[in-house]
Amino acid sequence: MPSSGRSPTTPPGRAAAAPRRSRSLSPPWKSGWQPRNVLNSLWQEIFLPESRKPDYKLVKEITVLCQKVRCCNLSGKERSKLLTEALRKMDGKYLEIAGSPVAASVLKLCVQWCSQSEMDPVFVALQPHLLDLSRNKDTGFLVNYIIKGASKEQFALFISSLHGHVASLLHHTIGASVVDRAFHQATRPQKRSLLLELCSTELQLSKDLAQEKQCRLSVLNIISKHGLQKSSVLQHMTTIIQPVLEKGIVEYSIVHMVISEYLTIADKTSALDVIRQLIPHLIQGSSVLDEDVIGQLIPHLTPTKSKAQKKRSKAKKKRSSELLLIRIMQTKEGLKLGLACLKHGLEKDRKRIIKSLKGHIRKLALNDYGCLFVICRLSIVDNTELITEVVVDELTKHLKELIFDKNGRRPLLQLFHPLCSRYLTPRELFYLNYNVPSPVSKVNLDGESDDVADKEHGGSEDTLVVSDSNPIKRRQVLLVKSELYEVLVETCIENVGELLRANFGKDVLYEVEKNNFLEGVTDRIHVLHNAIACDAARPRTDDVDEHAFDNYHSSRIIRRMVLDCPAFAATLWKKALEGKCKLYADGFSSIMVAAYLESPDSRVKDLAKAELQPLIDGGILKPQEHKAEEEKSAMECSSDDSSELSDTDIADYAKKAYTDLKSGKLVARFGTDRFRCPFCPGKKQEYRYSDLLNHAIGLSASNHAAKVKANHQALANHLKTDHADAATSSSMPVRHKLRH
Repeated sequence: MPSSGRSPTTPPGRAAAAPRRSRSLSPPWKSGWQPRNVLNSLWQEIFLPESRKPDYKLVKEITVLCQKVRCCNLSGKERSKLLTEALRKMDGKYLEIAGSPVAASVLKLCVQWCSQSEMDPVFVALQPHLLDLSRNKDTGFLVNYIIKGASKEQFALFISSLHGHVASLLHHTIGASVVDRAFHQATRPQKRSLLLELCSTELQLSKDLAQEKQCRLSVLNIISKHGLQKSSVLQHMTTIIQPVLEKGIVEYSIVHMVISEYLTIADKTSALDVIRQLIPHLIQGSSVLDEDVIGQLIPHLTPTKSKAQKKRSKAKKKRSSELLLIRIMQTKEGLKLGLACLKHGLEKDRKRIIKSLKGHIRKLALNDYGCLFVICRLSIVDNTELITEVVVDELTKHLKELIFDKNGRRPLLQLFHPLCSRYLTPRELFYLNYNVPSPVSKVNLDGESDDVADKEHGGSEDTLVVSDSNPIKRRQVLLVKSELYEVLVETCIENVGELLRANFGKDVLYEVEKNNFLEGVTDRIHVLHNAIACDAARPRTDDVDEHAFDNYHSSRIIRRMVLDCPAFAATLWKKALEGKCKLYADGFSSIMVAAYLESPDSRVKDLAKAELQPLIDGGILKPQEHKAEEEKSAMECSSDDSSELSDTDIADYAKKAYTDLKSGKLVARFGTDRFRCPFCPGKKQEYRYSDLLNHAIGLSASNHAAKVKANHQALANHLKTDHADAATSSSMPVRHKLRH
């Protein structure tokens, strides 16, 4: 019977279905499939079998060499030989090698350690493709190492290749890191060329603007100098910044600089919108991938790491997981952005920032710029309980470490003496007073707001204006009610000797001891006064360390205490100085003894006048008037340093300076082997005889101004002629500079 074309199971009236095609289980490479982009060869590493991977044997050989190079006990010659062999094997195939994630890490290692002559062919081969490689997560780190090891000419070629592509690279997570690496390494004209491209499309066409040396890196200056339209510049910068904020690529210094410049020209609404978009990114970790991701994807070809490398990798992962707000505090532009978010964000934004910093305050306080951020947060008290819980409590836990640190002490000093120029440089004070021009006219920390803010009765809901409460009362709440001051006093009592002689710790001791506005801790302050006086009352012969009156740092801080705190002056006189002033009328201790006669308190003067006046009459103790005249003479000799003098004038000027030194109008020697340069009063540095002689000879023979050379020539002659007896003395310990 002929077949009807239906299968036995096909129901009547329904056509037979087409035979079902068997699904192929063969992998895609057997059907001729290839990845579209050679650079995306991670697919080849995952799907292709070993026999089909391009240059598999070469990759395996150079991976073995890489493992040998990473050995810790390898000498420099052996490492160089292995790197040369690896580069020889890769010669002519650098682009293909860069396309493999594993091989790219080997090439990165070679670029990192090879010589400049070996680096040149790698750069020549990859230079046309560096922009494409910069956008790939597997090769972005390789481009960074190529930039780092490039010569000046090669780096200039790379900067020129970036022309027209800076904005697009900033919108790419990996490309932004490459641009930032180039920005860090660039010269000032090269940095300007990169920034001009981000300011306006009109400036991209003129490369001559990048070579202008007088133009500051400021958008306002560029707009005014070249007659650009502010609206067009603002619109162009908005198109660049908005994708960066949406993608969260905000951890690079070039991005910080662009956003900071944008805030200087943006209107109030735009500036606040950028700040509010920025805050969520600052309180979360980084999203940037690095070469360690490749090792997780393809562990079988990743070279094994030594213990030191694993430790560095662990530290790197820890850094990448910490808050972005902490990492951006490494630069001044990052600090500006942090302060802008703190001052001009909403109150709820500041709460989010402070909560995210829990456990990180110590690290911020020890940082050059981070300590300024902590100072600003302490000064803006809109949630005292939260600040006490997060900031003050952590400062209390690490108090001993902080009071001896240059940066760590500053948040503590801010609570005692806000915005003091003695503890903060003019540049740091400028950063603390930094405000975005658009949202608010001016915000002063721990002070009164301006007229505009007063009219708005505390400011608008969008911006911060200083609280109306008394600044002293607010600082007292943070110090006393949080028990920070109590712990601080106890720490000072326990470490009084070390704090007195420490360059940075002495300032904290002074502010705690002065106690000019705090209440309720008077008894403990008297205990601290007694502890300082007892340390100073010890005999010189019994001192393991240098005596408190003879030490450079402690003698000056005790002098300040005597002048500013009559109660301490009375305690010190009774315990350490009464009947012993003649012993301390010479050297560094003399300025401390003379402070009793300079005190503005008449009771302190009357206390010491009977014993000190005979010393002044006998010429043993020099009064303050003579010291002021001496310092004035030194400043006169150092003034007009830039003026030109002939050889005859230099000799005459040196003769006059020598006469002042010989007559005692200018003093260089204090004690047996204690010297200080009278022509460098700003340094406040103490020398041994030989060190000061070398200092004088060096400046007299250098390219300094003529009067500086003449003064130090006279000083060298004075030391050789009149103080030759000190040439063999070397009992004084080395001193350090003290900044006032």
